[in-house]
Amino acid sequence: MLKPVIQEETTGCGISSVANILGKTYSEMKGTANAMGVHAEDESLWSDTQYVWKMLSHAGVETSADEIPFESWSTLPDLALLSIKHYQEDGKGFWHWVVFERVDGRPLVLDSASYLPSNIRTDFENMHPKWFIAVNMPSTSMHPSADGSAD
Repeated sequence: MLKPVIQEETTGCGISSVANILGKTYSEMKGTANAMGVHAEDESLWSDTQYVWKMLSHAGVETSADEIPFESWSTLPDLALLSIKHYQEDGKGFWHWVVFERVDGRPLVLDSASYLPSNIRTDFENMHPKWFIAVNMPSTSMHPSADGSAD
């Protein structure tokens, strides 16, 4: 069973999404991010994709080179960062990061928002992704399960 990382700061969805992909805790990923000059309180992160690429690249994870427009849930790769909850403010786009993953062939979304009753989501009709970043993990999954073993 996956144990999703919950964001500890209002603006920490990117940090927690990368932590979910890498199998790290929020505080571990925040420490790594801060050392790289990425800070959750930096409001520019709300409308920038470069920092998630930077954190994943730093961990040796390959990603798509660009954002890929979302077409359907069935056409997503087995692991991806998704942008949902898009809105515009002063002509600038903002969004919330979540992680899409297929576990044993079943699609799910890890959503780090602390206000959710469950952070493992399958209510796909309620999420409206605009685009995604494909994530290519090594053949062995880096996700820890609830019992501490690899999934």
